[in-house]
Amino acid sequence: MSQLVTAPSLKEFFKALLEEVIRRQKIAVAETTEFYLVNLLAEFACSDNLFSKGQDGRQEQEPLAMLYHRALQQQRDERIRTLRRLGDVSLYQAGFFSGALREGPVGQDYYIQMGGAAYAQVADLSPAAGFAGVYRELCAKFRALVDVLEEIAARGLVQNGPTGALKVYESWVRTGNDRLEQVLVDAGMVVPKGLPN
Repeated sequence: MSQLVTAPSLKEFFKALLEEVIRRQKIAVAETTEFYLVNLLAEFACSDNLFSKGQDGRQEQEPLAMLYHRALQQQRDERIRTLRRLGDVSLYQAGFFSGALREGPVGQDYYIQMGGAAYAQVADLSPAAGFAGVYRELCAKFRALVDVLEEIAARGLVQNGPTGALKVYESWVRTGNDRLEQVLVDAGMVVPKGLPN
């Protein structure tokens, strides 16, 4: 059965969850980077924000390579926006849809490389007094932040009930991912290593 979210706001819910997972994974991030990630999670909580409108008005997912190509054609401010979107979408999808990406035509590493490179370019194009430091940190810690989002997604699936928990379990069996195992241990679904069954 699903658990009711009782946080006063979606951002506060994601902030608490993000802080918990970052602490558990022993990753240090600046407060402004954490703030950025909370906003990213809240924005993409509405799945419509992952898509763009196609020429026919329907929602579609623009390939990362097309976003990058478009950014190269744009002036500085538009290029920053497009590259930031590329980084944001890459980070979110690599973390929240890691299982699907492992089975897809381009793997999770492609999203990690594209997203990290996009954030690096945004940092180079941004004014030094702005958020350049945030984008540099997002670039430098991209893979670690993907792991954070992957754990957040797994914890959400387990809390959503048996179907979600089964997806996390199947992914853990397939990958042997220690973070997924810990999510299952915390949920009481798997016996921790070293304890009798």
